[in-house]
Amino acid sequence: MAFTAEIVDLSASGVVEQKEALSALLTACVDGGASVGFMRPLSRQKASAFWHNVASSIERKERQLLVAQDEQGRLLGAVQLLLDLPENQPHRAEVAKLLVQPAVRRLGIARQLMDALERAACQAGRHVLVLDTASGSGAELFYQRTGWQSVGEVPDYALMPDGTLCGTRFYYKILMRT
Repeated sequence: MAFTAEIVDLSASGVVEQKEALSALLTACVDGGASVGFMRPLSRQKASAFWHNVASSIERKERQLLVAQDEQGRLLGAVQLLLDLPENQPHRAEVAKLLVQPAVRRLGIARQLMDALERAACQAGRHVLVLDTASGSGAELFYQRTGWQSVGEVPDYALMPDGTLCGTRFYYKILMRT
């Protein structure tokens, strides 16, 4: 069943306004086992500090944060487009921390976020996107189904939120230049 979310490109002040909801989203995903750079248990303080840093980075135009909301404005998901790359890579961006509330997964929200992210990347003049994800995760299957190309896996690259080692698979996607 597909659900149409409103996708919003949050400003730095928007991140500050939604910091509690964003922190709850991040915590729910980490608690659910998502390998997004944090270990369990993720404290509210650490989650809040992360979003504070994201807001500062948005203010400096180093990244964009796209969020999915329902009709009541409740936060359903988020994804980041990292733009602060070396000067010899002005055509490239990185995708980071695709998060969807566990209760609303498999409704097409991740796809809507990634479609919006690709449009945002094109508007920013970026046509080569890269990302990484835990090997064998549901996210890996999602990326494969949505046109991302695998370039390989590094074993024991990171820790899952519970402390177990996991491999990481790297992907790229070339967008149509407009």
